[in-house]
Amino acid sequence: MNPIIKEITSAQVKTDTPAFRVGDGVKVHTKVREGDKERIQIFAGIVIALKGHGIHETFTVRRISYGEGVEKVFPVNSPMVEKIEVDRHSEPMKARLYYLRNRKGKAAMAIKEMRFDKNAATAAN
Repeated sequence: MNPIIKEITSAQVKTDTPAFRVGDGVKVHTKVREGDKERIQIFAGIVIALKGHGIHETFTVRRISYGEGVEKVFPVNSPMVEKIEVDRHSEPMKARLYYLRNRKGKAAMAIKEMRFDKNAATAAN
């Protein structure tokens, strides 16, 4: 990226976003304006793609709503994204999980979750 553009956009890059990756279950809190009112709406699903870097970074979240797959692309640094909560971590086998689009039912959300060993975690502390 051009150093001048990088310097200008560095003030708008969010630093408080949690570390998440493809395959993680997230809840994205977005601001929605309806007339003169504003509220927070939550979109929960699985991150199937991460793209870009810096100010142009985006992520795609997929969920099943009333039997239909719904995907939304969110800019990480958008002022309309209030916060991102990570529900669960997983071990993806690929960089992008577009193969979930072809699955039906429970299999459409089935991803290998990370296993935490309690004994190893207590031994590290």
